[in-house]
Amino acid sequence: MSDASPSILLLIPAYNEESRIAPVLEDYAVYFREHHPERFSLVVVLNGCTDNTLGVVEAASEKFPEIRCVNIPEPIGKGGALIEGLKLAPEADLVGYVDADGATPPAAFDDLVRQCADTDCVIGSRWLADSVLHQEQTFRRRFASRAFHAIIQGFFWMGIRDTQCGAKVMKREAVEAIHGQLTVADMAFDINLLFALKRSGFRVLEVPTEWTDQVGSKVELGRTSFVMLLSVIRLRLYYSPFYRLLAPLRPLEAWLYRKLSAPPPLK
Repeated sequence: MSDASPSILLLIPAYNEESRIAPVLEDYAVYFREHHPERFSLVVVLNGCTDNTLGVVEAASEKFPEIRCVNIPEPIGKGGALIEGLKLAPEADLVGYVDADGATPPAAFDDLVRQCADTDCVIGSRWLADSVLHQEQTFRRRFASRAFHAIIQGFFWMGIRDTQCGAKVMKREAVEAIHGQLTVADMAFDINLLFALKRSGFRVLEVPTEWTDQVGSKVELGRTSFVMLLSVIRLRLYYSPFYRLLAPLRPLEAWLYRKLSAPPPLK
């Protein structure tokens, strides 16, 4: 790999992942040492962990210096963790993220990196014809996913088939331009990110990916789906001329998220 190749910053948001993050970190570090030597860094953004995830990440960083962590003691959600992590965008040419469970293997993420040369953002998709799914989701999760997709398409008309796949890569300039628009701290963060990119004129390319549904998902379909729907409605209002008129309802908004045990939107 020549010195002209882009530098890569990979973010992994993590909440109580001590039992499965260690092999993910090693796989990524070994792969990118071979394919992008001295052009890769990995930052785990810990979000309110109460287990030994921090110790596991620190042990990995001793073996692989390209790995480090940002430890946020309070729970701020996956979206909140990524918003914090994306503040590090000036460190690299390309910034991306994957889930801590290893659903996206290193080679699949690297494929997104290569395709980002000609666009502003590349996202993996599990719903395109050439995607490789080693273990499909249950029918219930597939149904919930497609129903949620229909809502997103109706609200935002982005033309993206899989907004929620946890593998995305963006150019630094795009991240820096839209970071101030990122306010969704829960699992609907991806919609906030993608709509901000498209609304700001950046190009988003959706490509087939390789993906494995992992055991131990932290997604609770009922509560998580309701929180995501709430955030999507709020996001639609955020980009409307009526949002300022709803300022008196902000305390109620924060109370509702807390009642749902969900991270409230960032200010």
